[in-house]
Amino acid sequence: MSVRMCTLGVVAVLATGGAAGVEASERALLDRDGARDGAQAQVEAWAAARAEARAWHETGRLRERELEEAAQARAEADRARQAERDEWKEGRQQRAEGQYEAGQEALENAQWARAAERFRQVVDAKQTRVDAAMYWLAYAQSKLAQHADALATLSELTKTFPSSRWLGDARALEIEVRQNVGQPVRPEAQADEELKLLAIQGLQHSDPAQAVPMLQKFLQGNQSPRLKERALFVLAQSSSPDARKVITDIARGNANPDLQRKAIQYIGMTGRGENRQVLSEIYQSTTDVDVKRQILRAYMISGDRGRVLAAATGEKAPELRQEAVRQLGVMGAREELRQLYQKETAVEVKRQILQALFVGGDATRLIELANTEPNAELRRAAVRHLGTMGASRTGEALAALYQKEKDAEIKRTVVQALFVQGNAESLVAIARKETDIEMRKDLVQKLSLMKSKVATDYLMEILGK
Repeated sequence: MSVRMCTLGVVAVLATGGAAGVEASERALLDRDGARDGAQAQVEAWAAARAEARAWHETGRLRERELEEAAQARAEADRARQAERDEWKEGRQQRAEGQYEAGQEALENAQWARAAERFRQVVDAKQTRVDAAMYWLAYAQSKLAQHADALATLSELTKTFPSSRWLGDARALEIEVRQNVGQPVRPEAQADEELKLLAIQGLQHSDPAQAVPMLQKFLQGNQSPRLKERALFVLAQSSSPDARKVITDIARGNANPDLQRKAIQYIGMTGRGENRQVLSEIYQSTTDVDVKRQILRAYMISGDRGRVLAAATGEKAPELRQEAVRQLGVMGAREELRQLYQKETAVEVKRQILQALFVGGDATRLIELANTEPNAELRRAAVRHLGTMGASRTGEALAALYQKEKDAEIKRTVVQALFVQGNAESLVAIARKETDIEMRKDLVQKLSLMKSKVATDYLMEILGK
């Protein structure tokens, strides 16, 4: 065999085996490419999944923020609605108090129909002193000879307020009304009351042993508010231990609330040390805010600054701290008020201290607070008080405050304060330097309302430009 033949044989063998190898190689390449494509697809799927997860996460965070913001908005809306309800309720309570006082005044003037109308409004409002208003409504109805209505009102009082301190008075009135069923009101009743007032006054100079039991019985009977108040007043003027015991017992609550308040007031008017001690004991023992408020006023009348200050610093109820602060203002307790302001944290109480400083005429401290108080709302309150204290006392300080102030709202409050003072000179001086167009408009608008030659001259000057 030649070499050429051997070579051809090898080539043939290689050709046969090589075709299979090539095919295997091709399959391997295809498998590799398929695996690579599968891996790529898996990578892409993972990437898509991660992107989707991130999208869901971001969406979740966004939704969470939206829910949080919505919750905050709802909370703010709830607070606003609650504040509005509280303001509305407070307004209703104040109106009810005003109607009650108007009813009392009508009783004193024997205007029975007017009194009945006012007390009916207090009852319908269902806010404050409802049991007292029901009693006096029945009293006025009895004076109008509306006996059936009076008995119905007394029955409703007993049913609605089974623990009321007015029940004793109500029972006495019911007995009287039942005795008078079918009888008209005597036209000379008012004259009788005037005679009784004179008789009570006469007892002031009588033997206490006779007068005190008589007045005590009178207070326990079914008499008009005016007669009972006069009887209390006579007892308060007496130095008799028996008289003092009667009025002290009433002040402690052994009578209806109206008489209790009057007794507290009359005890405060005497100003004696033992009476101040009685008031202090009642204050410490009661939880009735209205009674405590009346005692604080009695402290003011008696000049008991120490106990008023103690309430202003130590009383937990903000409304009572505010009442104490008011009384300190009336008493002219400037130094005490200055110390209180530094210690107090409640904005409402601090606002009341500002009012008290104004009542006490402490312009120096108000000027200081108008310049340094961090709370903008309280600064504006201080500025408003300065505006009502007169240009001669505070005008210069207000003008200086305007020049250095950055807060636009406080600057507007200063302008309003100067306007209230009629301080055209300061307003014109400010207007000449003011570069803010809106502030200048406000200044010119205020000056246009003032009857002042200085203001008029400045307005003419503007028109002439």
